[in-house]
Amino acid sequence: MILRELGLDRPNREKPRSASFVDPLTGLGNAVHLEQTVFSLAAERANDPAPFTIALANLDGFKPINDLFGPEAGDQMLKEALSSPFALGDRNVRLSASFGFAVYPFAGDTFDDLVKSADTALYRSKRRGRGQITVYSQEIAKEMKHATQLEQALRNAIIAGGIDVHFQPIVDLRSDRPLGFEALARWCDADLGYVSPAVFVPFAEERGFIDRLAETLLRKAARAALSWPEELFLSFNLSSVQLMDPTTSDRLLAIIAQVGLDPRRLELEITETAAMADAEIAQRIITEFRAAGVRVSLDDFGTGQSSLGRLRDFSLDKVKIDRAFVSGISSDRASEHIVKAIVSMCEGLELAVVAEGIEHASEALKLKSLGCGMGQGYFFGKPADADATMRYLSEFYRDIAGVR
Repeated sequence: MILRELGLDRPNREKPRSASFVDPLTGLGNAVHLEQTVFSLAAERANDPAPFTIALANLDGFKPINDLFGPEAGDQMLKEALSSPFALGDRNVRLSASFGFAVYPFAGDTFDDLVKSADTALYRSKRRGRGQITVYSQEIAKEMKHATQLEQALRNAIIAGGIDVHFQPIVDLRSDRPLGFEALARWCDADLGYVSPAVFVPFAEERGFIDRLAETLLRKAARAALSWPEELFLSFNLSSVQLMDPTTSDRLLAIIAQVGLDPRRLELEITETAAMADAEIAQRIITEFRAAGVRVSLDDFGTGQSSLGRLRDFSLDKVKIDRAFVSGISSDRASEHIVKAIVSMCEGLELAVVAEGIEHASEALKLKSLGCGMGQGYFFGKPADADATMRYLSEFYRDIAGVR
């Protein structure tokens, strides 16, 4: 290790006054203090570089606190203990933190390299969720490099209109005729190949451009829907990020107005997890959509944290039964009874019901016998592009020639 690389040979390097080592708000050591500590430790171990670790911390969900309650509330929270719930107005808020660790000299032998490595590890922690810890390694560096490549390719694809929309039919179980289609994002990159939406949609949420992606997809999907018979609806998924943004309803309603799609033909799918990220804002967004004629559906019902109370608290039009129950309905009595109970409950609440993930005729027949009104799954049709969707519709509508 060379002292010059650590900056220890800088001439006339003055030791900062003690006050300059301290963050004035929290009383904790600041970035200058960290840098000086690393220099000192490295100098002490110049001949025998025994490991030491630096860590970077990020408060999970701290930005919304500042946005909602103001910077003064954020400053106050920074002075307290992280594990405690904080009373801000009439709401209690609990914070957690994510950490990234870098071990000297394996993650770098200069201050800048160590900080960069710790930041890479921290970023991975944030990607994994709240309260996560990551120690930098070469494998993580490769993973983060791939993530950077994926981000750039996805941003370029969105700008160039390279993200496609496919449509999967939602049918009337009594007649097997289509009632509408769910819009699903598809992406095949020239270099990366096919990238699953289970990868790139959460990635867009995480990197902060899910709004741009969703708006591009909705515009494409709405234009395609204009070619369908007017009685068919378009179902479109909303992300948790969109359900926390008060401007979501105005922006999406403006898009379908520009395209010329009747809002009564649009149905938005949400999950309970997404809605509960900020229930107050989500309820306001849902109410604004429904006031404009847009219907709202609760997706993946029956799994995760789905609760009956949510059906009461939110104004909804439809419930989609998760495929986990549908796939076992022909042989598992427990699944059959759960589906039967959901259908009966929704009937009493005047909610429409869709069963997802139907792959076999026996499942469709069983669901029909239980009173489920609508179905979706490979048995009725896989997701297909706009042209293939028109060919599918030509089988049911004589006035649709079908695209060849």
